[in-house]
Amino acid sequence: MGSTRRAFTEEYKAQAVAFFIDGGRSAAEVARNIGVHEMTLGKWVKKAKDPAGASQPPDAALDESERAELIRLRGEIKDATATIAELRMQVEFAKK
Repeated sequence: MGSTRRAFTEEYKAQAVAFFIDGGRSAAEVARNIGVHEMTLGKWVKKAKDPAGASQPPDAALDESERAELIRLRGEIKDATATIAELRMQVEFAKK
């Protein structure tokens, strides 16, 4: 016996997303109230929030906030790499 897949209209999805965004409730609570799985609602919200971002090419120029975040993350990676190298030296020393 196979399961039947429910289909939702775009209007229903938009109302569910608006209920989540405007309601100030958790995704789990909203999903439970409207009778869908939390991940399903999450996908609808993600799709509704980022329709233009999905069409942006990956090599598009960065804006100022993205550039600042990139610089910050690169710094964090550099610090983490240095910490890892130091810990490896300590481990090697401890082995001797």
